[in-house]
Amino acid sequence: MITFKKTVVFSTLCAALISNAANAEQVEITVASFPNFNQVAEAAVPLFEKIHPEIKVKIVSTAYMDHHNAMTTALATGANLPDVMSIEANYIGRLAQSGGLEPLNVAPYNANEFYQKITPFTLAQGSDSDGNLRAMPADIGPGSLFYRKDILDKSGVTQEELIKNWDSFIDAGIKVKEKTGDYLLANAVDIKDIYIRANLKDGEGVYFDKDHNILVNSPRFKEAFRLSKKARMAGIDAKVSPWTNEWTEGLKRGTISVQMMGAWLGGHLQDWIAPDATGLWRSTQLPNGALASWGGSFYAIPVKAKHKPEAWEFIKFMSTTKEIQLLGMKEINAFPALIEAQDDPFFEEKLPYLGNQQARLAWKETAMKIPSVSMDRYDEVARQIVSDALEKVLEHDADIDTVLADAVKQIKRKARRR
Repeated sequence: MITFKKTVVFSTLCAALISNAANAEQVEITVASFPNFNQVAEAAVPLFEKIHPEIKVKIVSTAYMDHHNAMTTALATGANLPDVMSIEANYIGRLAQSGGLEPLNVAPYNANEFYQKITPFTLAQGSDSDGNLRAMPADIGPGSLFYRKDILDKSGVTQEELIKNWDSFIDAGIKVKEKTGDYLLANAVDIKDIYIRANLKDGEGVYFDKDHNILVNSPRFKEAFRLSKKARMAGIDAKVSPWTNEWTEGLKRGTISVQMMGAWLGGHLQDWIAPDATGLWRSTQLPNGALASWGGSFYAIPVKAKHKPEAWEFIKFMSTTKEIQLLGMKEINAFPALIEAQDDPFFEEKLPYLGNQQARLAWKETAMKIPSVSMDRYDEVARQIVSDALEKVLEHDADIDTVLADAVKQIKRKARRR
């Protein structure tokens, strides 16, 4: 059972709203979600239904890939649509641009009333190319660097050396490998993933500009590929992919000493990847002052959903209620999109797992500086093609200019077919 310190707030909400809904006919809404984002909704449902007895919530959760594939198909066909659709950041561009989701910034939803309360960059993530908000932010992923302090100490590497710039980062990895035999990185691809997203200006896109021109064959991508290749050639990456057994085992044993991801990784490290490593891990900013988002979750309403008013009530509750936003942080370390939740004293707590760092304050500072990057419906297509291109460089020593030029051609061909 979940309890909150500020029960008075909920009691007041309940008293005000239950009286209006007491005689209403109950409507059941379906919320389609994925692990472990579904845990927050499941924990919050009893509180929501207490305030809204006229609404019953059914959570349907399937595996991450299965869920997003099913939602993509449902929007394309109009069949098997939920009332509330959960969407992870990697898929938000494709689904937000599909035309199958309600614009939430206009009547009857008027989500724009909440814009000043939401972390700015994530609103751009959930918007289409015309600026309409198609998905409401629930949680965000401020890009962070987690490292094993004990391994860096053994290697004679300081945090400053690690994050000064990207070439210094790679040099630090060489020292770690020479002194301890451990790898700095799980995969050199991580450098590319951060670099191509880092420090863009508000309104710019990762793979496409506002006019849908392809940006892949540009100095930004070429430098990202160069750095990734340099790391691979230096032998500082373990050549394993995130979420594999090899990856989790490497982080657990410390044979992988650095991982760059969203701030939520701290919770994964503590709860299930390396629970016995309390005090060994630290969190800091990304190399070269990079500012980038990594992950995040959204709620949306399909245009053909059956119970839109009720769906919106649920989404508002999940995304604009401080206590629920904090619940997400406490349940699954989902960093809240709601600024009011970030201002809670909970964020000032020292984290024993991270050597008593006040890491949440640093993550909050990063989140407020991340640029509002625009999304494109073909971002996922471009992402896969670019990833394949980098693999050719890393595995087969292909020429960077050649593979990126070819990537542009492939993106154009696939975009025309869709």
